[in-house]
Amino acid sequence: MSSSRKAPVVIITGTPGTGKTTHADLLVQESPIPLKHINVGELVKEKGLYEEYDEDWQSYTVDEDKLLDELEPLASQGGIILDWHTCEIFPERWADLVVVLRCDHTKLWDRLEKRAYPLKKIQENNEAEIMEVVLDEARSSYPQEIVVELQSEATEDLESNVARIVQWIEAWQKDRGQP
Repeated sequence: MSSSRKAPVVIITGTPGTGKTTHADLLVQESPIPLKHINVGELVKEKGLYEEYDEDWQSYTVDEDKLLDELEPLASQGGIILDWHTCEIFPERWADLVVVLRCDHTKLWDRLEKRAYPLKKIQENNEAEIMEVVLDEARSSYPQEIVVELQSEATEDLESNVARIVQWIEAWQKDRGQP
């Protein structure tokens, strides 16, 4: 599918608090081609693509079939950034680049506390980051050559990471004979 698209599908994933949305927002501004940022968690809420709301975890139980049906036409066109804390749900054929953002667990804890996450949710996400859950998920779901692990702890990381992704987009275009 990706060979016929005019623009790539970039998945930006990572434990909550690693900077996915901030990266995606800046990438939309810096990209040499138009990209649409899709915050999957927000889309799930807006379109009712969930089965229930879990009060204990303060999160939605996503209806994966509904979500994939909603995203399929957008992914087939390309030109999107999928921003979500998990990536294995997305079919391999969709992804041109999978960026896994990583953050030191002490910084991550502080970020999640500022979001007023319940303690057990902070602990679970912190453990997931320490155990590299999202990175392992990406590596087991997509070809090794499209999965990139990037540190996301400071403004310099953000700027450097987005510059790297922009360079990748430029190479993606060039490989396809696009201006």
